[in-house]
Amino acid sequence: MEDVGDKKVGMVKLVRDALEGLATEELDIKRSQVEERLFEFANYMESKIVLLYMKKGMELNTKHIIERSFEKNKIVVLALPSAEKHKFTLMKISNLDEDLIEGPDGNMEPDSSRCKAVPIDRIDIAIIPGVAFDEKGGRIGTDDGYYDRLVSRLPITTRKIAVAYEEQVVQQIPMDSRNKHVDIIITDQRIIYKI
Repeated sequence: MEDVGDKKVGMVKLVRDALEGLATEELDIKRSQVEERLFEFANYMESKIVLLYMKKGMELNTKHIIERSFEKNKIVVLALPSAEKHKFTLMKISNLDEDLIEGPDGNMEPDSSRCKAVPIDRIDIAIIPGVAFDEKGGRIGTDDGYYDRLVSRLPITTRKIAVAYEEQVVQQIPMDSRNKHVDIIITDQRIIYKI
């Protein structure tokens, strides 16, 4: 019998193959369609403080979303991983070029000497990264459970949203008690509300 981990690895491979089969121009068009759906989405429009992420791996690139969020006068927050395993601090950023530095894993993250901490209960909407999603809000991340822990600490009133290419939506993701669902998935083709 195939275990949960093996099933998730298989799903990640299917998603990777589907995305690699798309031309760069097509991915750019799809990303723009996702962004437009997000910016027209009532929960985003009404939000003041937005938790976002910096792309790593197959996640949808959020650089343009962050830049446009600045233009829309949103307070943009990114999670800063702690040296202590599975801990994080939420940091307000105001400029992608000035407020980010390369972290120990090679990914861009907030510079704690420039950015101010934001309490988790202030987040209005959280854009949660992932590699694959299902229509029930199930998610496969690349973060060893890091965002599952973050999602579990967010207030119940904070909308947890994924932005993804339609190719990242799979039939069903095997979940266990440690995995946390997102409320809504916005793709280039539709908005999926958790069933």
